[in-house]
Amino acid sequence: MPFMNRAHVRDFHDDDLDAIVRLWERSYNRGTPPVYSLPEVIASCQADYALVATQHDEVIGAVVGRAAHAQGWIVFFGLAENAGSELGGRLLDALERRIAPLGLSKLSILTSLEDDAAGALTDNGFEVHNPLRYLERGMPVQRRELDKLRELGGRILPRRLWDRVSGMQQEKTMLEERLITPLGEPDLADQFGVMPPRAVMLFGPPGTGKTTFAKAVASRLGWPFVELFPSRLASAPGGLPNAFRTSFEAIAELEHAVVFIDEVEEVASQRRGDPPSPTQGVTNELLKQVAEFRDRDGLLLICATNFIRALDSAFLRHGRFDYVIPIGLPDTEARIAIWGRYVPDSVAGQIDFHILAEASEGMTPADVEYAARRASQDALARALSGNGSPRPEQELTTDSYLAALALTRATVSRLDIDAFHEDIEAYARL
Repeated sequence: MPFMNRAHVRDFHDDDLDAIVRLWERSYNRGTPPVYSLPEVIASCQADYALVATQHDEVIGAVVGRAAHAQGWIVFFGLAENAGSELGGRLLDALERRIAPLGLSKLSILTSLEDDAAGALTDNGFEVHNPLRYLERGMPVQRRELDKLRELGGRILPRRLWDRVSGMQQEKTMLEERLITPLGEPDLADQFGVMPPRAVMLFGPPGTGKTTFAKAVASRLGWPFVELFPSRLASAPGGLPNAFRTSFEAIAELEHAVVFIDEVEEVASQRRGDPPSPTQGVTNELLKQVAEFRDRDGLLLICATNFIRALDSAFLRHGRFDYVIPIGLPDTEARIAIWGRYVPDSVAGQIDFHILAEASEGMTPADVEYAARRASQDALARALSGNGSPRPEQELTTDSYLAALALTRATVSRLDIDAFHEDIEAYARL
């Protein structure tokens, strides 16, 4: 399944002015003149916030914004023909990140809604306010929360990460039904008597995408993502228990957040009697914080573990984690998509992605990435050692990817997979 090479989004340069003019004129000539005049757009490019998307050194999209009245305004948003909604989303996300430190409450645009960029706006969270055709989307973090989010090392993830998780439909459907809808549409959930979840556990073999799913959930909700790293917190004054307590107190000041702790078995392992294990105090504190976390609205805790059997039994008890969800190896559709990310556009048309997906069954996303990158590197080496100009289409074939795959050691063994299926029976709570 081929994918286009990703365009590069960067700040506007003076040399881009001609391209901005062409994009503006393209909108004008299609009978949908931009709300702001060309002189206003040019002035804002040089005085406010402007970004462009380029591909092969050609500008194929631009967004220009300014701040006014505690609100962000998009002065111009234009895309070249066939640039696509996903590229538009990346430009909009980049502008949002640039103006986020200003603490603005909304990002808005006035548009005819008849130009090519209109679909990218509505696809990326902007809502239409009739009859003025005024679109806006809320900023994920308000001004009063910015310092706290920085202190926690939190960040706003790009929108539409959820859509980029290809395949894994069973897992996505489960997360959509159990997490995203109840949290994102609490009134609807209340009508059905569904309580929004407060904490969930993801488990599965290493490298199966648990972190990716946690980030995708945050992106889908439009909430800040805060990852707590026990290895970093351990060096804080007062040790790890105090660091967890301080961090959760700070998180409670955010209106919304997805909090993620990976490899949680390192800080919540089985407690053993006398003498106590070195991590017993940490486990006790984390259990306490999870219980208190559950009393707060607008927050979701996601923990992930590769070894669910190692977790303390009290950690998985009902009332602490609403769901214990297995995340397995990528399915066929997901493997096709993963291969597509790493196969160059120039050769994608001659590659049989279904054969590669079949041959990489049982591989993690990281395994597939390694095999694809190894095939590319080997192909470049062969091309450089030969005669004539290097040609990727001669060196990168389905067979060359299969050869690299044959030299790739799977991260997850058959025994690991069997153990995972046993863990589903023993621990999953859906």
